[in-house]
Amino acid sequence: MDIPLSTIAVVGLGTMGTGIAEVLARAGHEVIGIDISDAAARQAVAALESSTARAVRRGRITEEERGEVLARFRTFADLRAAAEAELVIEVVPESYEIKQQVFRELDGIVSPTAILATGTNALSVTRLAAESLHPERVLGLHFFNPAPAMKLVEVVSSVLTAPPAVEAVTALARSLGKEPVAVGDRPGFVADGLLFGYLNQAAAMYEANYASREDIDAAMKLGCGLPMGPLALLDLIGIDTARTVLEAMYAETHDRLHAPAPVLRQLSEAGLTGRKSGRGFYTYVEAGSQTVVPDALTPGDDGSAVAGRTVRSVGVAGSGTMASGIAEVFAKAGYDVVLAARGQEKADTAKGRIAKSLERSVAKGRLTAEARDGALARITAAGSLDAFADVDLAVEAVAEDLAVKQQLFGTLDKVCKPGAVLATTTSSLPVVAIARATTRPEDVIGMHFFNPAPAMRLVEVVRTVLTADDVHATVREVCGTVRKHPVDCGDRAGFIVNALLFPYLNNAIKMVEEHYATLDDIDAAMKLGGGYPMGPFELLDVVGLDVSLAIEKVLHSEFRDPGLAPAPLLEHLVAAGCLGRKTGRGFREYARR
Repeated sequence: MDIPLSTIAVVGLGTMGTGIAEVLARAGHEVIGIDISDAAARQAVAALESSTARAVRRGRITEEERGEVLARFRTFADLRAAAEAELVIEVVPESYEIKQQVFRELDGIVSPTAILATGTNALSVTRLAAESLHPERVLGLHFFNPAPAMKLVEVVSSVLTAPPAVEAVTALARSLGKEPVAVGDRPGFVADGLLFGYLNQAAAMYEANYASREDIDAAMKLGCGLPMGPLALLDLIGIDTARTVLEAMYAETHDRLHAPAPVLRQLSEAGLTGRKSGRGFYTYVEAGSQTVVPDALTPGDDGSAVAGRTVRSVGVAGSGTMASGIAEVFAKAGYDVVLAARGQEKADTAKGRIAKSLERSVAKGRLTAEARDGALARITAAGSLDAFADVDLAVEAVAEDLAVKQQLFGTLDKVCKPGAVLATTTSSLPVVAIARATTRPEDVIGMHFFNPAPAMRLVEVVRTVLTADDVHATVREVCGTVRKHPVDCGDRAGFIVNALLFPYLNNAIKMVEEHYATLDDIDAAMKLGGGYPMGPFELLDVVGLDVSLAIEKVLHSEFRDPGLAPAPLLEHLVAAGCLGRKTGRGFREYARR
């Protein structure tokens, strides 16, 4: 099988097949495009003509080079056109019957030394290989959409695949400028195996009316730095495709987190499959468009909305990084801020931290010296919560411990004036349990900032069953004033972001436990294939493994789903004191500062 892959056939000229064909042709390979639909073939040629024309206009290739690329791409309607190919990549619909038929026919057409690759992301490569006359030459070659732009390629081996075939396609992927990741044969492989569980939970969250589609998507984009929200991504992928992948994953894992949310079936069977049909979770201007148009579910301006309370001064309780960051946010927005800690020395240290942060902003040109001085002058450091007597909004940012927070809110209840809004920044504890520590639970709400507070735009606004409407309105108005994006969610573990993020992180740990893939391959797969700013293990080490474990335990306790039980490896690392970057060792080792 040590053969040059100069002529490559691509079977199936949909969006993915067309993208793969473009990548191959532009890299100098002779490409045989095969599709039973003449319209699909014409569209594939038109897409290549359009993309290469753009490349010429941008000066990336010459007109002569464009002509050579176009000449290397030929289309046919018959599989027999693949006879001269040294590699065949099938990208036909996700159906065993269709794929098996393609492979059976190819067995009688191509050379015995030709490699046969399936582009599946959900079906068993082993099962497809087992029915081939030459199972040793069958493997998976999973590109990501859009193929010309996405760097990741998963190279999938079955127990039957010959190593030379794997080596040949791995070398091909590298020559195309891609990053190949070697994985074993299981539904979803690495990237989709982690991604689709997360997407499924987002669909279930929406279906439960826990949060709006807009808030779920905004939360994950702004809270995690993702390029797209999960529901918009489901529309892009195709809701029917997502359902197929999840069905395959559930059949293998029997993990309830992979059981497709009923809304996916309902939308699929109604033909509302996402962008390609013009409607899915969102409505689009036309089939195939990416332009969202308003529909019956689009939030509108409600003229009868409740007015919020007046907020001129804000108290921030705490002396850590989060408390300092929140105080800085309010001060820069023009609020008078009282920063209270347990003792004047701690409060002064926290204010000093804010001064350094403001100075860095001036040095980077993000803030004027005048604005820095004004913000710092608006902050009063206090050694006691008694200084909160006149604040309109009190924000708690102390340790994530229910007893500690309840005691603090009991004090706020006595100190703060009637009508003051009391907000907790908890990321995992029940807000209502904190509210019940006061005699005015209607004034208590969750206001979950993200770290670092000055930079992160998201705030999860968490109202309990007891929170007053005007308190909710007040916090949303304040978020607008401090230039944060508020998303509404109910009082349950994890709110939006952590409830979707941490099961994904936990599943990544389980992949390592099962020796399915390495830390580096998983991190690379999620960054290159999913557009994540950090891989799951990079993120876990930054967050802190002890913090991550605590959140996982809260989620498992709240939802009682076995799939949410913390991975044993996470528990073992925490027990060993390996907590991530802050201790110098977590999933990886770090140089001590």
